[in-house]
Amino acid sequence: MKPASFDYVAPRTVAEAVEALGDTRRKAQVLAGGQSLILEMHLQRIRPQLVVDINRIPELDRMSIEGDELRVGALIRHAAFEPADAVPGPLGTLLSRAVVNIAHPPIRSRGTMAGSFAWAHPASEWCAIGVALDATVEVNGPDGARAIPAGDYFLGPYNTARRPQELITAVRLPLLGENSGVGFIEHRRTHFCFAQVAVAAALTMNDGVISGARIGLVNSADRPVRARAAERSLLGTELGTLPKVLRLPDDHPFARAGRVAAQDDAAPVAEPYADAEYKRQAIAVLVGRTLREAASDQRARMAAREEGHR
Repeated sequence: MKPASFDYVAPRTVAEAVEALGDTRRKAQVLAGGQSLILEMHLQRIRPQLVVDINRIPELDRMSIEGDELRVGALIRHAAFEPADAVPGPLGTLLSRAVVNIAHPPIRSRGTMAGSFAWAHPASEWCAIGVALDATVEVNGPDGARAIPAGDYFLGPYNTARRPQELITAVRLPLLGENSGVGFIEHRRTHFCFAQVAVAAALTMNDGVISGARIGLVNSADRPVRARAAERSLLGTELGTLPKVLRLPDDHPFARAGRVAAQDDAAPVAEPYADAEYKRQAIAVLVGRTLREAASDQRARMAAREEGHR
């Protein structure tokens, strides 16, 4: 099949893009990386009357640290986060660990973080990280600019609080403190598949006691999930020596948090090769392992800091 016919514009400014999107006479789609949009147009599952190509808008192709947040412009490609030092601190580590799970190098060289937020696929790694970290989605439309908390942004599969005439201009992610550690683990059938389940985690510890936890679940409901019940189960927990065996003891706090996440936070949707019960089991296991990875990362950071002060 080939795409249905459509009109095409390539604005040079955000204002021009918003003006084009605001033309309600034609159903419009935004083109940035196009890694999902072009396929859907090719199959004619999406038939826009107007494609607004934002790739010539320089102000959208910027990434910066502003205060205690990382601001990622709408044209920043996935591949920008592959180097661990692209973003400082634990946040950079989390993003670099997650991004290698996104599709393949050619797709990562074109696709964008903002595009993932616009598409809102339940298996999106970026969307779950955004929910876990309380990210903010900046949009601009005919009624002006507004900021949408990630927790309010996702409404269901491919469904968000962004209005059709609005353009995502940036995603803001809070920087994680240096006493935080991060982890990301993904499970999928093959390297070419979407994640069946994935987990992002950030742990904050003081003197070996968990004082903060953020857990994001990928493809564990009809939208990205923040595992708040599992997070609460960890607060105030004093960690001893981390188990070196792959399987955590059932009474370990991370194993318990995994079971809480699977039963109380997740609402998995059955799909080929992974029914709901399989996904719950995978969630429980991956949450425990990802938390252990985050705790190990935090302790390594603290050890490196202490070594640097000697």
